[in-house]
Amino acid sequence: MFGAFPSGSVVKNTTHKVVVPFYLYASLSFLVSTVLLLLSTEAFTQHYFHPHILALTHGMALGWGTMIILGASHQLVPVLIEKSLHSVKLAHASFWLAAIGIPLLVYGFFVFNMGWPAKWGGRFVLLSVICYFINLCISISKSKSKNVHAYFVLAATAWLLLTVFYGLSLVYNFTYNFMPKSSVAYLPIHAHTGVIGWFLLLIVGVGSRLIPLFLISKYKNDRLLWIIFFLINAGLISFVLIFLFAPGNSLFMLPVIAVLLGLMLFAVYCYKCYKHRIRKQVDEQVKISLLSVLMMLIPLIFLVSITGLLFSNDINGRMALIYGFIIFFGWITAIILGMTFKTLPFIIWNKVYHDKAGLGKTPNPKDLFKSKIFSLMVVTYLGGFVLFITAATLSNVLLLNIAAIILIVTAVLYNMNVFTVVNHKAKML
Repeated sequence: MFGAFPSGSVVKNTTHKVVVPFYLYASLSFLVSTVLLLLSTEAFTQHYFHPHILALTHGMALGWGTMIILGASHQLVPVLIEKSLHSVKLAHASFWLAAIGIPLLVYGFFVFNMGWPAKWGGRFVLLSVICYFINLCISISKSKSKNVHAYFVLAATAWLLLTVFYGLSLVYNFTYNFMPKSSVAYLPIHAHTGVIGWFLLLIVGVGSRLIPLFLISKYKNDRLLWIIFFLINAGLISFVLIFLFAPGNSLFMLPVIAVLLGLMLFAVYCYKCYKHRIRKQVDEQVKISLLSVLMMLIPLIFLVSITGLLFSNDINGRMALIYGFIIFFGWITAIILGMTFKTLPFIIWNKVYHDKAGLGKTPNPKDLFKSKIFSLMVVTYLGGFVLFITAATLSNVLLLNIAAIILIVTAVLYNMNVFTVVNHKAKML
């Protein structure tokens, strides 16, 4: 769904020194998370509120998903707003604060110490998001291009800020009990503001810009995108209000319908972009990104089958665990596995060859990573994902362990290709 950044853009690219550390951190976080998954397989036969599950969820959501999105967005946002990033210093601060905070938070959850590890981890992550949000707001305010895509990213970041602040409040609630109910009771709000408000809004906003760009499509419909923007945000806001003030009734179907309608309209938008494309032949780089969409089919089938869980406050523990696994190891991971090798090679290619243009033939960005390793990564990912879902449904610990090991192999292959790209040295063909 995400593509590489347009070549020949008048916007000055953000330096690779800002962007690449996010990718490397996310890559290693993915590997660590798969190891945590192996160490936590028995937890998948128990209640979803388990220290190891909490640690794994935050490792995937923050260390893996959020860090790589923050890295890519430092390159993508200038393209969306047609204006260079406001502050490199804020970008560096955002990275280092998150890099310190995430392992502290994950460790705090893993050993279930809601004291200094979890609190300081949460504080650092919150400060990181604040730095990013300030940088984004100032960058957009200085831009003459106030397009709908930029507002998607801005709204998504606002939801991320709310998600992290609310999550830190839940950590404090374990110690001070200042909320009417226990922290566990508020987890659905924390989870869905992050998944729908941050991940989904950002993916739709950026995807709606890049899909027509790289298909070279004539289709444009900002009005439809604003409707999608409204439906997703209205659905999430109504969910929060219903959850807090009118839980346990059929009103929960309203936000479900709003979000699903938004997704259906986005599917229509993507189809029309494809139908009105000028470039009939899709190049190899775009095919890799489209592959990530194919990799999302299995997670989406599971998501549709348990749609009733999406906004429920009273859900079966095993189904909640499967639902969370589908979100983070399915939908989000599938997108990232495809996105990485569409964006990172371009960043490194621009770093290595921008001064060598015209001096000879250079490799294409897609040649910077090993396609055979990528293909093997896709196979192990799909196999491990499907096997883990099956094993979790059956509560079979042996199969869960085997599936987790396969996913570790996926993470190793992913890291091999990431470091191959990052360590690429100039060579003229």
